[in-house]
Amino acid sequence: MAKKTKRQQELAKLVDRTKVYDVKEAVELVKQTAKANFDETVEAAFRLGVDPKKADQQIRGGMVLPHGTGKTQTVLVFAKGDKAKEAEAAGADYVGEQDLINKINQGWFEFDVIVATPDMMAEVGKLGRVLGPKGLMPNPKTGTVTFDVEKAINEIKAGKVEYRVDRQSNIHVPIGKASFEVDQLVENFQALADTLMKVKPQAAKGIYMRNAAVASTMGPGIKVDTSSFAK
Repeated sequence: MAKKTKRQQELAKLVDRTKVYDVKEAVELVKQTAKANFDETVEAAFRLGVDPKKADQQIRGGMVLPHGTGKTQTVLVFAKGDKAKEAEAAGADYVGEQDLINKINQGWFEFDVIVATPDMMAEVGKLGRVLGPKGLMPNPKTGTVTFDVEKAINEIKAGKVEYRVDRQSNIHVPIGKASFEVDQLVENFQALADTLMKVKPQAAKGIYMRNAAVASTMGPGIKVDTSSFAK
């Protein structure tokens, strides 16, 4: 492990590692410990009681945070004809077909999210080996493979986030910036937690919401009491 800097050690003293905080207290501490010289991203992490190796316990989807993420996402849309025009009118940053596929194959990645119409997926699928490792492959479960490109773009620009359980049964999602008001971060956290509770797989056994935490980019992790939302 990398040695903590003096500043990180000082910030860590503000957090009681043995304590589980209510959401508001945890968010207030995150804001106190976000002392970097840039507007740090605040991330929520959840440990879930699922077995991600089993198909019926996979958790993946997308949702719009009430207060967005504080970051404007650059959206690329693979579409043709009227759907390409619809994407341009809705504010997509890049719209194209084979031209953009060729650019990506040559190492171009100046975008954050890809939306594709279903009729483009045969071609877009060929980018799997370059888009997959970066988590950029469009997927129907997250609403990024759709003919309703206007809705998809509007949601992404409004602060849509994607969540996906990893191999260790964890989910990490940005819920805003350290400059957000406490209530905005709390509401974003709560909306995400509520969504994860709603998508609990029927096959999941035992305690589902094992633990939760929040942290800023450079700050320490702060444990969150799950009893208020893990009903």
